[in-house]
Amino acid sequence: MARVIGNHISVEMFLLWVLEFALAFLVFYVLLLPGAAPHGAVGFAGLDLATADRAATLGVSVGLTSVAIGLYRPEICLQTRRLMVNSVVAGVIGFPVILMVSLASDIDPSFLLGHDALWPMKMLLSWVLLLFGTRLVMRIAVRFGLLTRKIVIVGSPEQAAATATAILSMRRLQFAVTEIVPPVEVANMTADRLRQRKIWGVIVANGAQLDVRTKRLLAVKSRGVQVFDDVAFREQHLRRMDLDTLGADWLRDARGVEGGMVVRTVRRSAEIILSVAALILTLPLLVLSAIAIKLDSAGPVLYRQVRVGLHGRPFTLFKLRSMRTDAEAAGPTWATLHDSRVTRVGAFLRVIRIDELPQLINVLRAEMGFVGPRPERPHFVDQLAAQIPHYADRHLVKPGVTGWAQVSFRYGASIDDSRQKLSYDLYYVKHRNLFLDMLILIATVRVILFQEGAR
Repeated sequence: MARVIGNHISVEMFLLWVLEFALAFLVFYVLLLPGAAPHGAVGFAGLDLATADRAATLGVSVGLTSVAIGLYRPEICLQTRRLMVNSVVAGVIGFPVILMVSLASDIDPSFLLGHDALWPMKMLLSWVLLLFGTRLVMRIAVRFGLLTRKIVIVGSPEQAAATATAILSMRRLQFAVTEIVPPVEVANMTADRLRQRKIWGVIVANGAQLDVRTKRLLAVKSRGVQVFDDVAFREQHLRRMDLDTLGADWLRDARGVEGGMVVRTVRRSAEIILSVAALILTLPLLVLSAIAIKLDSAGPVLYRQVRVGLHGRPFTLFKLRSMRTDAEAAGPTWATLHDSRVTRVGAFLRVIRIDELPQLINVLRAEMGFVGPRPERPHFVDQLAAQIPHYADRHLVKPGVTGWAQVSFRYGASIDDSRQKLSYDLYYVKHRNLFLDMLILIATVRVILFQEGAR
């Protein structure tokens, strides 16, 4: 489990979540205690067990809400305005989430009203201040370099430039390139010297013609200093594949493409249950959307389009129509920002992704999964496969309603954007597992809520 968390989640952010849950538990426990029933069961350290259960429910529910809207993304600590907005949103939507969790768990939701009418406001304010305060402390720690992981890159300045640029683009708070070491000087590198300078890791740049398994680097690694080749570092910490160095056998050690029988059964069962539940819950919304589409423009409500699925097999994808019927009279084209072909109702449907809901039918038909690479049209697949190596490898898994690329990168509307998104799609293909699927589904809430990538 620790390895899975380390691969897909920033360790610092996971520890922050644990810390904030502990603090939130204490705050909510203190707020709830005056309204608790007298002579309740007493547990460890004299805690009132009923009150502790309620405080834990509050802490976990609002904590997961904060995860869903992106408050545990490392880069958010550097963006004050976004941090403030997200903190307030987390508090505002946290309360109804707690009510739903309480009802689903057969817990009497009346405890949320507390012993006075202001208790909900106290809960809301406490959580917002806690979220904002801890990240403000983290930001100060970043300013003083307390969370920085110092890195040495082995290679020429030209070879190291690409790695250094990738590190800067990560916005992960914790990495800083302190030195570039020529390959010929690696023989003089010792773990003691690196540790004295508080170096966290060594990265061997592409083209340096140096194996990370050389005796000197293995000795450094054995003393606690991390050693990576450029490709492995980007995969583990940037969480995308380096397409420039991807070999024909890049999936040789992967375990996530097919998964075991149990994993496949669990994934398929979850897809069926979630699809049916989502279709039932959103049926009124679909009906209203269909009426609005009919009133706004001429044409069918449901839009059918051929897409490329598992192993390159074509299938018919269903969506609510959001464009004019003559949108592609001149041939297939990518959607653009403020696309003139989008109808008034369609623009609204696209912003909150309602137009994607009929894809749940494709999930039920096993043509798509909930999570996977975005299904693309044959015209664009042929075009992109001719220009981007390994593009066809994204079809090794079923396409999804949402995916790692969708929650990690903006909307793709060019060859270069498609190349960037492919690097995330192939990361998902290689590391696919149920935990990563869950993270993607949670992150999709943030993407929809803050209209990231909507077009």
